[in-house]
Amino acid sequence: MKTAIIMGSTSDLSKVEPAVEVLKKYGVEVNVRCLSAHRAHEGLSRFIEETNENGTEVIIAAAGMAAALPGVVASQTVLPVIGVPISGSNLEGMDALLSIVQMPPGIPVATVAINGSKNAAYLALQIMAVKHEEIKKQLMAERKDMEEAAMKANEEVIAKFG
Repeated sequence: MKTAIIMGSTSDLSKVEPAVEVLKKYGVEVNVRCLSAHRAHEGLSRFIEETNENGTEVIIAAAGMAAALPGVVASQTVLPVIGVPISGSNLEGMDALLSIVQMPPGIPVATVAINGSKNAAYLALQIMAVKHEEIKKQLMAERKDMEEAAMKANEEVIAKFG
């Protein structure tokens, strides 16, 4: 069980760390790289070639501003690519969001919310759960825990307000 997370800049690191934590909690190997689509394109292409050969199942690509990274990654692999638009410009991540979701037909990038790396990790886990029963079981157990916590909160509201 292996994923890759690629960010375009080290300034994105704090926004992708939640994804790394979630994936590792589920026992998934995570290869993290900082490879700009604009400034390190040859290194990026080499890494994508590696992911195509080494058993990586899903790639998460996080980028801000023009956010070319997820699309460039998707153009070089048929592995599922999940784009994470990162805030940081004057447009607060809307530029990145629109860039990532506007991919041409045939080169899709699944996209989560601005700075939504945690949900990117969960989406990657759901994709891997199709093949890995242990991930599926863990996800289902976590969902059950979430439901129980929500119902407990509801009971507390009812107790307080009647």
